[in-house]
Amino acid sequence: MAKKRPQTKAKRPQITDGEIPVVGAREPCPCGSGRRYKACHGRAAAQAVTELVQRPFEGLRGECDWVALRELVPAATVELTLKDGLPEGVPSVTLATVLPMAWPALRREDGSVLIGLQNDTASGDISRDLADTLQRALSAEPGTPVQGRRASADGPRLQELLDPEGAFEPVVHSGFEFWVPDPEKATPEVTASLERANAAAIPTVRLQSVDAAYWCETPEKNHLRWVMPHPEERLLDALARLQAAGRSSLGEGTRLVGSFRAHGLTVPVWDLPSGVGAQDVEKPAAEFAERLAEALASDAPLTADERRARGGLTNRQVTLS
Repeated sequence: MAKKRPQTKAKRPQITDGEIPVVGAREPCPCGSGRRYKACHGRAAAQAVTELVQRPFEGLRGECDWVALRELVPAATVELTLKDGLPEGVPSVTLATVLPMAWPALRREDGSVLIGLQNDTASGDISRDLADTLQRALSAEPGTPVQGRRASADGPRLQELLDPEGAFEPVVHSGFEFWVPDPEKATPEVTASLERANAAAIPTVRLQSVDAAYWCETPEKNHLRWVMPHPEERLLDALARLQAAGRSSLGEGTRLVGSFRAHGLTVPVWDLPSGVGAQDVEKPAAEFAERLAEALASDAPLTADERRARGGLTNRQVTLS
C-alpha cells in the first residue's frame, strides 16, 4: 500500500480580538478556530453584552431626569445635542419617552430623528443600546422606523455621542400628540396607538423649583416622585433624620412614604392629598431641599428614633430596575 503523505494544514490568518465581528451564536467563529461563535469569542461578547450597568446614564447631563423619563414620566421630550453636530439632512434629534408602535426610533419624513427611551433593551447597558439605535436612526431612510437589535459589545455609548455641555431640558406633555405633526397623514395603526397611549397617560408635571422632581395625579391621591443623585446609604440616613424630627413632609396632609431604586439612583416618594397640585408643592419642595442639604452634611451616628425611621423607609423601597 502506498504510504500516506503527511498532511499539512494551511496556516490561518491571525485575527486580533478587536477585529472579530459579531455573528450568530451557532455560526462558525470568524477567528477561524472551527468552533461555533458562542463557544469561542462569543463567550466574552455575550458576557459584555449581558453585564448589567448599574448607572447607565452616569456622566450624562441631567442623569436624574434621564432616570425619571425612563421609569416615571408618561409623555415627555428632550432636544439632544450631538457631540459632533447634526449630520447633513438631520434637522434635529429628540429623545421621547415613548414612540408609536413602541418603535425604538423613527426618522421622520423631514429627516428629524426621534429616539424612544422606555423600550426594552437587548443588553445590560441601556446607554449602549440607545447609542446604537441613535446611530442607525441618523442614517435611516426618511419616513422609516428603526427596529431594535443587540448592540455590539464594543459599540459607543450615549456618553460618547452626546455633547456633555449640551442642555438637557425635558418638556412634559399632557399626551402623545407630538408623535403626529400632521394628524391627517397618520396611519390607522399610529392613530390607534396614540389613542391607547393617551388613555393610559397619568397627568404629570415637572417642578421648576428643584431638579428632577415630578408631580403626578392618580385617582386616589397625588404623588411627588423626586429622583436624587446622592449615594443611597447617605440619602437614606438624611431622610431618616428628617423623618424622625418630623421635618420630612411637604406640607399639611403630605407624607414621605418610601422610595424607588432606579438605574443606580434613589427616588423618594411623597403621598399628597388629591387637592394638592404641582404649584402647591413648589415652595415646600425648595424648602425641603434646604433641610435635606443640612441632613446630608451631618456625620453624627443615627439615634434610636432615626434608626427606626430608616428601617421603615428601607422596608418601603421598591426596585424598578
